[in-house]
Amino acid sequence: MKEVTKEVYLKWYEDMLLWRKFEDKLAALYIQQKVRGFLHLYNGQEAVLAGALHAMDLSKDKMITAYRNHVQPIGMGVDPKAVMAELLGKVTGTSKGMGGSMHIFSKEKGFYGGHGIVGAQIPVGAGIAFADKYFNTGGVTLTYFGDGAARQGSLHEAFNMAMLWKLPVVFIVENNGYAMGTSVERTANHTDIWKLGLGYEMPCGPVDGMNPVKVAEAMHEAIDRARRGDGPTFLEMKTYRYRGHSMSDAQLYRTKEEVEEYRKIDPITQVLDVIKENKYATEAEIEAIDERVKDLVEECAQFAEQSPFPEVQQLYDVVYEQENYPFLPHKL
Repeated sequence: MKEVTKEVYLKWYEDMLLWRKFEDKLAALYIQQKVRGFLHLYNGQEAVLAGALHAMDLSKDKMITAYRNHVQPIGMGVDPKAVMAELLGKVTGTSKGMGGSMHIFSKEKGFYGGHGIVGAQIPVGAGIAFADKYFNTGGVTLTYFGDGAARQGSLHEAFNMAMLWKLPVVFIVENNGYAMGTSVERTANHTDIWKLGLGYEMPCGPVDGMNPVKVAEAMHEAIDRARRGDGPTFLEMKTYRYRGHSMSDAQLYRTKEEVEEYRKIDPITQVLDVIKENKYATEAEIEAIDERVKDLVEECAQFAEQSPFPEVQQLYDVVYEQENYPFLPHKL
């Protein structure tokens, strides 16, 4: 695995802080009704993404996930201004304002969504990996889903075929404990979700999803196995979300005390503690990072709010692709 250096820790801190503050801004915009529909935030789970990116080869690896999907594309290189604009439904967004919160997408950067149907991305991720194997690209697909989606039947179909064909895919369940609002203990007679891989003789195991180093180590091993042609791995990232399932979640299924306990192992705080303990940065340098993040988030918000909404014509342009279609003019 690539060494976890001083520079890596500083990048992790700045990236994770950006993701957290970016979504905090989204929450504020949602309350102002500038972000419509649903809004599912990633607060608390940032180490899962930071560690994975450290192990990935972004020139050929891909990622697909569910609808808690705002920060992943930013991590993979998508302009955060475009992500913010998409959430506000603006034409400058990643999908020209037509995808919204749950459907961020960037083929250019290898990010394949953003899927609103629970568990739908699991077989799709296996399919992307099949294409990589078929065309011999050397790429690996990271397929994420939540603990609630682990109960979908399509998971078993995808696991079976991925093992049968030795697909270059890593399946990752981000177990934040509560799915949409029901604890893992109430959805199955087992709580170690990673053990589902044992039925397919798939390498599998639990990972501390609050620590980016632990995530990076596990992801490196899994990605390396997939790239060698030895097939998939199933990892259970034990993590926690500090906000509700979505902004409309009253969170009656857990206590404030429980959330505060998990805040003691906040992944951003863990990384910052290492930076301070090892004197990787002075207080002034840390403050400079904080200011850069604050300024970038504000820049994203201003860009999104000042961008125009799409024209009605766009709805037709993205549906009808036939050049000689007689009734509607085409722009795209």
